[in-house]
Amino acid sequence: MLVIPSIDVAAGRSRVVSWPGAAAGAGVPTDRPERIAERFVALGARVIHVVDLDGARAGAPRNLEALSAIASRVAVPLQVAGGLEDPDAIRLAFASGATRVVLSMGVADRPDVLRACLAVAGDWLAIGLDPRPERLAEFRWQRTRPPSFDTLVDELVGMGVARFVVSHGGASPDPATVARLTERRDADILVAGGITDLTGIARLRDAGVTAVILGEVLLSGRIDYTAAREIAA
Repeated sequence: MLVIPSIDVAAGRSRVVSWPGAAAGAGVPTDRPERIAERFVALGARVIHVVDLDGARAGAPRNLEALSAIASRVAVPLQVAGGLEDPDAIRLAFASGATRVVLSMGVADRPDVLRACLAVAGDWLAIGLDPRPERLAEFRWQRTRPPSFDTLVDELVGMGVARFVVSHGGASPDPATVARLTERRDADILVAGGITDLTGIARLRDAGVTAVILGEVLLSGRIDYTAAREIAA
């Protein structure tokens, strides 16, 4: 299982300042996304996840310069989320250095747009999903009734989606939901957020998750990245 560092970017800077030596009073803090990415790659990261917070709010990419800066400093795949709502936005992300993209759950209600996005990104496209029943019920679906989580996944896999990023709004991942998903052999399952210790990483590893995406817990030092990779192996 991969442990993928995540960097939330707003106005070109990391939302969380990374200070790897804070506990020992050593090192230099930074909010430069490219420097944070470099540090994690030096520690063995094989993928970097970048969230364009401004893009997510605007519905279009807003931090492409920061993405380009990261791409110029590291030679690993960059997985980007936030503001990727159509094929042109995906093309812009790819032109700026992204190699993987994550679309929001809303694209499930726009099959024509999803097909066009798949035509651009293919297997490097993922859909971000929040499986909580209340979240699915609250979502403004264009269909007459909200789909169940399993139905939604079946629809998306049937359309050619091969990768999902599953989050629970910052809460701990639901073991039953993760287990159902990982039993599928036709899609990669990445879990984002909700992990606060090494035990949580071990549980996801044992559940067969493809990758776990960790942001603030890594940047703040609450979870040591090297230890996380060792547990995940």
